[in-house]
Amino acid sequence: MSILDFLGLGSKGSVYEAPAKPSSAMEHIVERLKDMPVEEAEWIAAFAMVMARAARADFEINPEEAKAMEQLLQEYGGLDPEQASLVAEMATNRSLLLGASDDYLATREFRRIARSGGRERILHCLFAVSAADDSISIVEEEEIRQVASELGIEHGEFTAARAKFREKRAVLRGLGRPGTNPI
Repeated sequence: MSILDFLGLGSKGSVYEAPAKPSSAMEHIVERLKDMPVEEAEWIAAFAMVMARAARADFEINPEEAKAMEQLLQEYGGLDPEQASLVAEMATNRSLLLGASDDYLATREFRRIARSGGRERILHCLFAVSAADDSISIVEEEEIRQVASELGIEHGEFTAARAKFREKRAVLRGLGRPGTNPI
């Protein structure tokens, strides 16, 4: 008998996967969106938490990033300005308070419930939030790369989304401009 069989994990040859459970931060947001269908509220909560994760990559969420989150929640989540502001504030506060473990759970939940094309579209949103202060730091870019990996997004799709924000990437600032020497 193998150790996996002994633990009840190997008898069917399948990999054990824990049941999905939304993060506590997501549950808090979903509770506040009780006037909409649960599936829609869960999607909005996960979407907001994943955006907050990218914004918090440098350990702060500045006002420009929070405002970008609000606008994206209105555009993609269909929220009115007041709801979008509330959800963005809740997501940023919870992300700052609870940190990486809840961020990971929200990302996993987003992957599970993402609408068609949603995984790819969120890359644009993550870069837009990170670029809201006119610069995408290396730390923010790497966090977005990690999120893309967790969402199962191919590297080519990641680089295509990143290319649209080339002028905002801190790592490339000053390269190729006359009179600058990056070395």
